[in-house]
Amino acid sequence: MEGFFAALVISFGVIFVAELGDKSQLMALTFATRFKPVPVLIGITVATAVVHLASVAIGSGLGAVLPTEWITLVAGLAFLAFGAWTLRGDSLTDEEKRKAEKTSKSAIVAVSVAFFLAELGDKTMLATITLATKYGWFGTWLGSTIGMVAADALAIMVGRMLGRRLPEKAIKYGAAVLFAICGLWLILEAVSQLT
Repeated sequence: MEGFFAALVISFGVIFVAELGDKSQLMALTFATRFKPVPVLIGITVATAVVHLASVAIGSGLGAVLPTEWITLVAGLAFLAFGAWTLRGDSLTDEEKRKAEKTSKSAIVAVSVAFFLAELGDKTMLATITLATKYGWFGTWLGSTIGMVAADALAIMVGRMLGRRLPEKAIKYGAAVLFAICGLWLILEAVSQLT
């Protein structure tokens, strides 16, 4: 896989997995109980596109000025940290739940603002920055945006159809293992480049 396609596929996969069990999915479920699914998805897409565009700009800038081997090593370590973060888990605070339930503005604006604020500094934003240091910005941006929207759409569908969430422990451990595998792979790649 080269260039755009590699960035698209890898970013989609990493962000999709990172989003599983994240508080953003809990927010998506909460908003889906109040609003119709389509406006919720549009709001998620708008917020995600903006946050991830900023993320790839930061990541591309870092990638242009830092040596590739060291970026790969740091990316591997970051993915191990994302795995640990995933094991720790996320939950909505009471304030975040109240905001999602009390919103009286249009659904798209409400969801966009809530998701934008929730994603600033979140692991998916940090993962997108990390991916953009190694891959092209456009493929990374598109893949990470689609990955996050797909994961949140899955939460909305499952939540609405089954009335309950996927088993939280299985999602948490599966995502953590995938992050660890990606992290170890990048570390091994960096070490081989440095030697």
